[in-house]
Amino acid sequence: MAVAYDEERVRRFISEILKARARLAELQALPRKEFLQDPHKVGSAKYHFIVAIEAAIDLCHHLISKNRFRAPEDYADTFRVLREAGAFSSDFLPQLIRMAKFRNRLVHLYWEADDEEVHRILRENLSDLDRFLKEVGCFLGLPADYTRSRDASQGDE
Repeated sequence: MAVAYDEERVRRFISEILKARARLAELQALPRKEFLQDPHKVGSAKYHFIVAIEAAIDLCHHLISKNRFRAPEDYADTFRVLREAGAFSSDFLPQLIRMAKFRNRLVHLYWEADDEEVHRILRENLSDLDRFLKEVGCFLGLPADYTRSRDASQGDE
């Protein structure tokens, strides 16, 4: 089945995810203590997680709309809808749902996203963004290098 999408919009969403992912990788490389003691670094991580996850959700919403898939009930359901369409493997869906819930806490319940949790997710789950891009890329039939991390300055036009 050919998936309908606007190439420019998809490229922009992917670019935003890759840029945020690159910034998060810089923060991931910091020693735990240095990261946790600097509120600017913690705030930066929260912001870049929001950008990356929002772009992923927006990309999914675009695909849902263009292909007239069922309307999602919430952000987590957005990933379920695309799983139903074959975009994601079943074993990845729980991570995507956790990603959406983490985004909701960062945006709406920011006081519940404690710095230790942000650091843990940065250390243990950053690769979920890579897997998201890989699986979406396969679903759309994009070349493998289209969704891989590259220089974060690309797409800053």
